[in-house]
Amino acid sequence: MINVSKLYCGLAGPSDHLRYAASAAAGPVVAYNCTRRCNLRCEHCYSRSGCDKAPHELTTPQAKRLLAQLKDARCPVVLFSGGEPLLRDDLFDLLAEARCLGVRTVLSTNGTLIDRDAAQRLADLAVAYVGVSIDGPPDLHDAFRQSKGSFQRAIEGIGLCQRVGLRTGLRFTITPQNAGHVPFVFDLARDRGVRRICFYHLVRSGRAESGAVPSLVQTRSAVDTIIEKTALCTDWVDEVLTVDNHADGPYLLLRMQREGHPGFERARALLEKVGGNKVGQGIACVGWEGNVYPDQFWRDYVLGNVNDESFGEIWRNASDPVLWRLGHKDQFADPRCRRCRWFTLCRGNYRFLGPDPADGNWLNEPPCYLTDAEIQGGVPVPLGGRRLKSPPTP
Repeated sequence: MINVSKLYCGLAGPSDHLRYAASAAAGPVVAYNCTRRCNLRCEHCYSRSGCDKAPHELTTPQAKRLLAQLKDARCPVVLFSGGEPLLRDDLFDLLAEARCLGVRTVLSTNGTLIDRDAAQRLADLAVAYVGVSIDGPPDLHDAFRQSKGSFQRAIEGIGLCQRVGLRTGLRFTITPQNAGHVPFVFDLARDRGVRRICFYHLVRSGRAESGAVPSLVQTRSAVDTIIEKTALCTDWVDEVLTVDNHADGPYLLLRMQREGHPGFERARALLEKVGGNKVGQGIACVGWEGNVYPDQFWRDYVLGNVNDESFGEIWRNASDPVLWRLGHKDQFADPRCRRCRWFTLCRGNYRFLGPDPADGNWLNEPPCYLTDAEIQGGVPVPLGGRRLKSPPTP
């Protein structure tokens, strides 16, 4: 995540202790897609959610064992997602178990199933944050979600969460159809008293696998608008973040450099401290059947299953070729990335599409949108005094 509010505006954020001061011994933030079931059918759904329960969805005892494993692995946050997590019958039991274990929980939801009772129970179980997905103005949102009235139901869900004191935010995935609606999201946050907005770059996975992605021009325009709007909303928004394209960090710095922004060096130091893209290192995903993935938007390659071995054993498996490569990007990142002067604070969006981790299938996804002129001016990233061993054989 790139915290535009902190980097560009100097605001302290509620999640700074996780983003900038995490212990080196901490485990990854884990997205737990606890169910495949969903009451909507979003065009860009990364998990290919559906109406029916998956045949091998973790049972309640299995899911509770998973939470204990995540506790043992020192995971600082577990994000309950789906599908639609509120369609999992034992969701509140699992949240109660996480609370007993001392595991911090957050919820990603389409918002349409949040009624007064659900909101109160989430608050009582100390859910730290509820993120509700919005795709743009009502008609566009409803068409995207293939459900008439889903926008209004999501807005009502947000209001019910706010009434019981739940920290609530908006989640917006940038697509070719809605890239021009960034201002609407800020206006909605202002009008509804929402103090956190996350803008996601589209990853070609799930139902978005073969669809159109925003052009580089659309992406740059959307990010420029996010930066400009963030600077105007510091009185009523705590955090504005972008997610899943770490080119946003250098792009923000380049803008600050052009503007002679006094916070440039501080922002650069913070990005260096975070260390760029943490997929497969500081971010993980567990699917509804217990499969472990490098992140929630990259679900074709399975690292292992928590029914066969613990999450910690899977995550620390030095023989897995994908985890190994993700931990050694200085050698194996995209060649253009390794020539980039910003590499140490970005480290690219390095992954492959499909299940095959062969060398030729790795790429930047989502694509880097910086120009050659914007990445040049530095020196190639050195490989060090000795070359590391070759990665494990896939």
